[in-house]
Amino acid sequence: MPGHVHHWAVADPDRTALVFDGRETTYRELDGAADRLAGWLAARGVRPGDRVGVHLPNCPQFLIAMLAVLRLGAVHVPVNPMFKAAELRHELADSGACLVISRTELAAAVEEIRVETAVREVLLADTDDWDDALAHAPHGTIADDPDALAALNYTGGTTGMPKGCEHTQRHMVYTATAIDSGRATEPAPEGIVSLCYLPVFWIAGENLGILAPLVSGGTSVLLPRWDPAAVLDGLERYRVTTMAGTVENYLELLDRPDLAERDLSAFTAPLTVSFIRKLTPEVRDRWRRAVGNHSVLREASYGMTETHTSDTSTLGFQDGDHDLLGEPTFCGLPVPGTDIMVVDFATGEPLPLGERGEIVVRGPSVLTRYWRAPEATAAALREGWLHTGDIGSIDDEGCLSYLGRDKDMIKVNGMSVFPTEVETLLGRHPDVVAAAVVAVPDERRGQRPYAYVRTVPGSTLTAEALGKWAGASMAAYKLPVIELTDELPLTATGKIRKTELSARARRTRPAP
Repeated sequence: MPGHVHHWAVADPDRTALVFDGRETTYRELDGAADRLAGWLAARGVRPGDRVGVHLPNCPQFLIAMLAVLRLGAVHVPVNPMFKAAELRHELADSGACLVISRTELAAAVEEIRVETAVREVLLADTDDWDDALAHAPHGTIADDPDALAALNYTGGTTGMPKGCEHTQRHMVYTATAIDSGRATEPAPEGIVSLCYLPVFWIAGENLGILAPLVSGGTSVLLPRWDPAAVLDGLERYRVTTMAGTVENYLELLDRPDLAERDLSAFTAPLTVSFIRKLTPEVRDRWRRAVGNHSVLREASYGMTETHTSDTSTLGFQDGDHDLLGEPTFCGLPVPGTDIMVVDFATGEPLPLGERGEIVVRGPSVLTRYWRAPEATAAALREGWLHTGDIGSIDDEGCLSYLGRDKDMIKVNGMSVFPTEVETLLGRHPDVVAAAVVAVPDERRGQRPYAYVRTVPGSTLTAEALGKWAGASMAAYKLPVIELTDELPLTATGKIRKTELSARARRTRPAP
């Protein structure tokens, strides 16, 4: 990955690689900054295979840090800056990160749990120390083993705390080229110009805000967050060709009175993700009439952290709304080099076209294994196929439709909340005996976690007090509504009957 950036720095050094907050960074500048930071990291004892936590929001320092870590052959560990101490402790301790790159406003959380981790140094990217690091002598070389461990991208799971997905630079570059192949039937030679406000510590943001534009020699127009006015300014000013956002994001752009005044003639690949609101022929037609026939809204892709999340392309299926008139959600064809099957959940046998079952994937971007989790690896990776736990079907054209996550997944404003993770964190309270978390519908957020909690006999713990305690242990979007209960319904084998709890929660859920 850093080799591609270096290539463009040599071939076209003054080409704009990154735009952030109105400042344009050339490929020469980006490549040089990453090389010098790699030199500083090496001087601090970071070696190939060492893990480095990048605990930053969307900002140029994130890209420089990631590229520097990869230059060394070290391992990039992106860490969500919204995390509270318990979540931060888990990922830094589990990864064994030896150094963390963070910011001043986030440093207190790192220091709170640092003694429980292997972190020996913290570099703050908004201080003079960062400037000193970028003034270091260049490292000078680029690690060139495409199959060495290069990143641990953490994902939630169906059991316990998040697991690290082992990804390589081959996975990254393949994903970038797969995205490039799906942006247009005749892509422009100057590369992808991608506007990204998705968090780049998420793998989808990494793909669209870092990998795809930089491998193709294009430009990443990076925003710190969703801001419709800033998005329109960026789309027009920098001749953006692609962006991924929710349906709600595009509807907000459509409601802006200044949309008609904007020149969005370069915006040929607007991609959307149907989390709460779904992409419909009506929404697509409204966008096309407002922006032009060259700009057709399409679903972005099927994927997950384990597969580097860009496994399919919907390009070519938008004519006549072919992609929107079948089963939701239409994901299109697998990208070149990737294979997708739908199999029986119980037997693993391939199912006939049109039948619903488990989506399984194999290809050049599937994780190597779960970090330090051999049992989880063996359960998910079988005979070269990743068993996703997702439900889908394949039509007679070979196109995939995604029909839902596994039964317990909760989506809050498009962000994944795994019940077992919330249950595990709640269970750390000394008065909590057991917790069961299910999803309830929420008009504003799509879904919301709802927790049934049993406490120890005689406990005076209240739902309100537990909620306040939990707020210090997990990101706000994961916080559940809490209901204390004397008993949890169990099956004959001792498992909690979540179907029963889900029905109960839907009847009693609080107002949004």
